[in-house]
Amino acid sequence: MEKERVDKEEANKEKIALLVKKFAEKGLLLSPDALEALAVEELSKEKSLETTAHTDESKESGMLVVTKDALKFAEKEKEINWVEFEKAKTLQERKKDDRIYQKFVEYLSSEEKGAELSGEKKVPDSVQIIECYEEISKERSVQDFVDFFNARYKVLEQMLRNRQELENLMTISRAEKKRERETVSVIGLVFSKEKRKNGNIMLTLEDQTDIIKIFFNKNKKELFEMAEQIVLDEVIGVCGTAGDNIIFANSMVRPDIPATIEKKSSPEDGYAIFLSDLHVGSKNFLEEEFNKFLRWINAEAGNESQKAIAEKIKYVFIAGDLIDGVGIYADQDEDLVTKDVYEQYSECARLLSKIPQRIKIIICAGNHDAMRIAEPQPTLYKDFAAELWKLPNVVMVSNPAVVNIGASENFSGFNVLMYHGYSFDYYASDVDMIRMKGGYDRADLIMKFLLQRRHLAPAQSSTLFIPDPHRDPLIITRIPDIFLTGHIHKCTVAQYKNIILISGSCWQSKTAFQIRMGHHPQPARVPIMNLKTREVKILNFEK
Repeated sequence: MEKERVDKEEANKEKIALLVKKFAEKGLLLSPDALEALAVEELSKEKSLETTAHTDESKESGMLVVTKDALKFAEKEKEINWVEFEKAKTLQERKKDDRIYQKFVEYLSSEEKGAELSGEKKVPDSVQIIECYEEISKERSVQDFVDFFNARYKVLEQMLRNRQELENLMTISRAEKKRERETVSVIGLVFSKEKRKNGNIMLTLEDQTDIIKIFFNKNKKELFEMAEQIVLDEVIGVCGTAGDNIIFANSMVRPDIPATIEKKSSPEDGYAIFLSDLHVGSKNFLEEEFNKFLRWINAEAGNESQKAIAEKIKYVFIAGDLIDGVGIYADQDEDLVTKDVYEQYSECARLLSKIPQRIKIIICAGNHDAMRIAEPQPTLYKDFAAELWKLPNVVMVSNPAVVNIGASENFSGFNVLMYHGYSFDYYASDVDMIRMKGGYDRADLIMKFLLQRRHLAPAQSSTLFIPDPHRDPLIITRIPDIFLTGHIHKCTVAQYKNIILISGSCWQSKTAFQIRMGHHPQPARVPIMNLKTREVKILNFEK
């Protein structure tokens, strides 16, 4: 018996030593009390701790000490930012501030609510998540960026390969060997763009075999206008005449949306509402106007016709920026009612809880929300936005995401592409055609621009991004029926090839920052779509 006990202790010591080494390699340091707990409970929590600890974040901030408290909560297998947990515990132990630590404890200790917060809540049948980015926690390398752009290129290239306009299609390396004046077609990514002194445009196009110059003559007016709208990193197809390491362009094609797509309409009566940019927590949040909207959606305000519409609402989409956040821009603290993002999300949840529970609320993040700005953005973090996750009629999705609504036995439903629109700033200011026709006031032009390129941020510099080596989640692979965006605080409704384009309004009056940026907000507007007739009206709740 004594020998068995000694052997067991030795085996446990070996397991603990291996576990300490494993966590150390990931930037995690087990504290003495955690080691003692592991010894007593025979390492039963090893698996759950590995699956819940955010090791990438730990590496960035040094060695994270995993305490006995962390092990105690790890078995619950809930998603949590362990780095922030440890910081909160340090503040609590130093008796500086225990509010954040207590919020962690409440979240991690909950049992019944834990199922909802962990994402196990069943999505209603009338709302199906078609595409939703799931965050991959890993250290990125240079090769990840290479693989990311290769994956993007291959998908967009395949879209273009099906275009009849690209006759005699070949790789760039083969095109370089063709005789002068021979007709060639190539597909490539725009590496550089230069407008010559004589007004002509010269591109450098690259594929996976080589690079080549593409010449656009200003005298070919329609083609030249297309070339003027080209941005770096977009993928295009060019048909032209071969020269000496150059192609003289005769035509150009983009991935674009097919000429004719199905014009869907629901067989059942119902409405969908599209919101964006609530900015709860800002001094400029239009609480009175938002409460007016809440009274209407509860059929407590408006005339009989308006109340009848409110009773038929089935879906509310919110395209990001639920709160104003903290530290988003210089001197933002002067514009905030509260500097606590937990309180901002709690207040937001309180307001949204007033929407009838029969209505499904689909939410994605934006650049003001308490999370990374780099796209794609995952669902709102469950520790910060816990109160929102508790709402029974809320469906959380990533930014971007594709959500199907209203599907039935005889109807495929509407696919709604949700994208907050952080890349819009670049195109509103850097694309001449958009800037000269209104810039920030023309969300419809930006949305059409992106659909034509089948990408939500075709120019690399238009947004911060996280490279996924397997695919680019910002490619518009699935053609939507409805394209919803926000960010620019300007309500717009338009249509492009049977796709309904909707830019959400905002619930924040103009700030000093927006004045400096040249924004012209149009707050408290609510686009509402009749799913049976496809008609979209804009309701005005401004005072």
